[in-house]
Formats: sequence, C-alpha cells, structure tokens
Amino acid sequence: MSKERQVLKQEEIKNLILSTAQEIVAKDGISGLSIRKITNIIDYSPAIIYHYFKNKDEIMNKLMEENYKKIVGALTSIFSKDAEPEQKLKETIRKYIEIALQMSDEYMNIMLSASPKILEHTSVLLSGASVKRQAIAVLCEILKDYYNDITISDDEIELTAQLIWTSTFGLIIRLIVEKVSEEQRDKLINHHLKVIINGLLHVKSQINQSEVIL
Repeated sequence: MSKERQVLKQEEIKNLILSTAQEIVAKDGISGLSIRKITNIIDYSPAIIYHYFKNKDEIMNKLMEENYKKIVGALTSIFSKDAEPEQKLKETIRKYIEIALQMSDEYMNIMLSASPKILEHTSVLLSGASVKRQAIAVLCEILKDYYNDITISDDEIELTAQLIWTSTFGLIIRLIVEKVSEEQRDKLINHHLKVIINGLLHVKSQINQSEVIL
C-alpha cells in the first residue's frame, strides 16, 4: 500500500471511530460512551482504537471540538455579512437555535454535562468568556457594534452576551424536550428575538438619557 493510501486509510478509521462515538453519545449520553461499545459496533480490537486515541476522554474532546467548530463556523459566517448589528444579532441567534435543534440529542447530552472535561469547551459564564469562548466572542462583537454610539464597558458587554446565550440555551432545551409544533416553535423563537432586541433598546435608551443628564 502506498504512503498516500495508508494515510487515507488511517483517516478513514479515525473518522469511523469518531462518527461511531457520536452515535453512541446521541443515543446513550456521554456516560454511555466506552471503548468497548465502539469496538463492538465497528468490529475493531481495542488496540486499534488506542492506536488513534489515548482514551475515551480524548475521543470525547475531539467530538466536542468538531461540534463546537460546526456551531461557531456557522455563527462566524453570519457575523461577516454586511448587515446592521440588530439584524446580525437576530440571524446569529436564530442560526444557533437551528443548528442545536438539528443535532438535538448530541446537544442535550453535551451541553447538559457537568463533566469538567466537557465544561472546558461548553462553559460560557466564566469571567473572560469573551476571550476564551468564541461563541460569546461573536455575540460580544455584534453587541459592540450595536452599542457603538454610547459608552458601555466591555464587562457589561460580556455579561449581556452571556445572558443572551443562557436564555437562548434555555429555549433550545425546552424546544427539544417539549417537541412543540413547528408553528409554535417559530412563534417562540420570533418572540425570544423580539424580547432580546427590546431589552437592548431599553438599555441603550437608559444610557443615552443618563449621558444627556450628565
């Protein structure tokens, strides 16, 4: 076998391991993932798995990286569009909800996990999240554009982004659990966006008034 074909074969096996792990997590949750389950499905020996990954945690971390890239990649592509900040924010949140609902089982299992290893990827409420978490960074950049004509601290921008993300996360979880009709889902998402924008407008108005008084 040529070197190129050997590399392709190795990538094929590695991707098979990861896709199988993804299926297991979607079905049985993170706690249900094991090397034994993977080997039973793909019919390879554990030694083959350990040739590509040190342990289950490394497989899980790789899955997290791939899923996170998928979400952030979609958000970043929206952010780069030439649109007004309000429209960017609406599109970004809507797209995030759509992606999460498309991968609902994986999303639930991963995002509701309290595992320290998983939280290294999914935690967003930490101080400095605008630097350490790209999804929050995207929201912060949009908010900075939105508030570009008033004085507001980076700390308040980050806190606002964190709360927008958290409220959106709550809506996603309930949509996955309750499985409402498509019509009701769209009404809820649209109203969620309306509430967020109205809240931002109120903050902007309050800051403008205080600056006028000063």
